[in-house]
Amino acid sequence: MTFQENIIKGNKPKGWIEVVCGSMFSGKTEELIRRLKRAKFAKQKVEIFKPQIDTRYSEEEVVSHDSNSIHSTPVSSSGNIFLLSSDVDVIGIDEAQFFDMGLPEVCKKLADQGVRVIIAGLDMDYRGVPFGPMPHLMANAEYVTKVHAICVKCGDLAQYTHRKSESEKLVLLGEMDIYEPLCRTCYNKATKNLK
Repeated sequence: MTFQENIIKGNKPKGWIEVVCGSMFSGKTEELIRRLKRAKFAKQKVEIFKPQIDTRYSEEEVVSHDSNSIHSTPVSSSGNIFLLSSDVDVIGIDEAQFFDMGLPEVCKKLADQGVRVIIAGLDMDYRGVPFGPMPHLMANAEYVTKVHAICVKCGDLAQYTHRKSESEKLVLLGEMDIYEPLCRTCYNKATKNLK
């Protein structure tokens, strides 16, 4: 039995935090959607949130690069997640790196109340630096799953998100036109002139 299926029968399940992290194009959102759909299939009460700024595919849905989707509630801050999360069994949060630094405390409070919290997000930004609240979420999580993309240069496992654009803005929404997944070696080659 997996940890997702390990629920105490007859009682409200214990709360916990799960983090799915990795580079862009690694399947983070796909895995989040899979877990949330399984919870819905099990007739659990599920609520899904995403940052209001993420409108790449849809304003009200969490959408993977493979076009799988699930309805969500866009919110402007982590505090809104706590306010909108009454009477649920499972909370899903996509693109967690875009939320404020209050998100780890919100997730902790929800887990302490018996809610299963599933979070997906980039663990590092385009500079290879831990991104936003993700390090704190990973440190507080009972379960961390790191997923990998495939390096577009050499075919090895990719854990870095390389920005092809000259922009230095930390948050720059985009897809394959702006970002590409790279392994450590190819990332270091691509960024050696930028450091």
